[in-house]
Amino acid sequence: MTRDDTDDTDSTDEIGDSGNASDPSPLIPDGGTATGKDEVVLDPWGSATVSDYRKLFEEFGIEEFDDVLPEVPNPHYLMRRGVIFGNRGYRRVAKAMQNDEPFAALSGFMPTGEPHIGHKLVFDELIWHQQQGGDTYGLIADLEAHSARGLSWEEIDEHSRDYLLSLLALGFDAEEGTLYRQSENRELQDLAFELGSKANYSEFQSIYGFDGETNVSHVQSVVTQMADILYPQLDEPKPTVIPVGPDQDPHVRLARDLAVRMRFFGVTKAYASFELDEDEQLLVAELYRTLDPADFDDGSLRCVHVAQALDGMTPDELGFDAETIASAKAKLDEAGMEPLRPRVRFLDRNATEEAFSALIDAIDGEKRVFDEHIDAFDLTREEAEELAREVEMENDGYGFIMPSSIYHRFMTGLTGGKMSSSVPASHISLMDDPEDGYDKVKSATTGGRETAELQREKGGKADECPVYELYAYLLSGDDDELATEVYEECVGGERLCGGCKEQAAELMREFLEEHQEKREEAEELLDELDIQLESSRR
Repeated sequence: MTRDDTDDTDSTDEIGDSGNASDPSPLIPDGGTATGKDEVVLDPWGSATVSDYRKLFEEFGIEEFDDVLPEVPNPHYLMRRGVIFGNRGYRRVAKAMQNDEPFAALSGFMPTGEPHIGHKLVFDELIWHQQQGGDTYGLIADLEAHSARGLSWEEIDEHSRDYLLSLLALGFDAEEGTLYRQSENRELQDLAFELGSKANYSEFQSIYGFDGETNVSHVQSVVTQMADILYPQLDEPKPTVIPVGPDQDPHVRLARDLAVRMRFFGVTKAYASFELDEDEQLLVAELYRTLDPADFDDGSLRCVHVAQALDGMTPDELGFDAETIASAKAKLDEAGMEPLRPRVRFLDRNATEEAFSALIDAIDGEKRVFDEHIDAFDLTREEAEELAREVEMENDGYGFIMPSSIYHRFMTGLTGGKMSSSVPASHISLMDDPEDGYDKVKSATTGGRETAELQREKGGKADECPVYELYAYLLSGDDDELATEVYEECVGGERLCGGCKEQAAELMREFLEEHQEKREEAEELLDELDIQLESSRR
């Protein structure tokens, strides 16, 4: 799947440092946990394990969260500690937060078992965005659970209630936010139908590995998830963030592409009447900036002049490959004496005749109209984006903004390896008896040395320790000093595993006791909410 960033202009805009973010603590190593596969495979329904998070930047184009962290007001501790490690287009959301502008956050929960401490990461991220002023959506992915995992509607209903209770107990404001089930949301299903017209099965084969054995309902559930991601923008286009684990990145990439495909108009920069690809445009833009029109006979910079200038330049001089230079030169030669002038181009993607005509009328100043695009010479790119979206929405379009995403690291299982819902000892359920939670932590694998003496001499391996992760991801809460203290004492040899696990086990017991008290308090609230707790499909 190709990624279309033509509508994601904010991803490269400069935004001033808010001054509110502290330097990220070196608490989570770049390489993630020591366990896991060497090969990076992002499968939304498979094993959630990544051995080297840096490969996600290289292989999938996920951007480092540290780059945008200074622009995030009041960053969550998961951001400060590097647990949230990556993003796509989050700068747009950070900018909305800085300027007190509308934005949204959405995440879904597939009710296939009890919610556990790994799910709490997403709950916390969703709640934090709500506290920053975002329109926040929590959804139960019951269609996905039924089609992809084969759960009965009775099982789904039981688990859905558990997820919702924990979300409310952790602080989600149901009066300010929106909760829904995929299967009961007709607006969502209508949007999924429209999005399905812009996707094809061969694309699903490429992204998800679907084949002749894949059931049609599973395919349909993917389109429904695309609708989930864009659902917060149905009433008003706004920056929207989807907090997920990196295994869900295929969904995010497809949703970003579909958001662009649904748009009536694309907006790009151009320098002449013909189209240039991204590298060609960068080359021509550089030449437009550096060449002096006074050096040419008629005092105007024309396409043929730029083509002639390219004749005497090498790839090393220009910083572009020979193929890009040759293709750009051919297009410039063919355009001949056409003046080279920067302009904003409106591309007709899906516009109706009425919408295209309305856009022509709405563009003030000098413009040139072609069969499938309009060139405007007196608008900035930002003004053009705003105008295109305004005209689209006035003519029954959606005006979607490409959704953003943030990615958190997977928690290591308490027994080592991945955390699995099917292995009770590997995880702590948010519904576990507090004493059971205490015992699981006490029995957990650690990153300690073989003997206390060796630990004092060489220090512990906090970077490979599931118990340390509990401190960094959950038990330290907003207290960065505690998380840092545990890490430094461990690697410095001052902290031994027995005392460390005892402290963590006590904190886990306290957390579970408090959480389950709040779950009980949330029971009455949940029954009063406008969300169907028992499926109509049972």
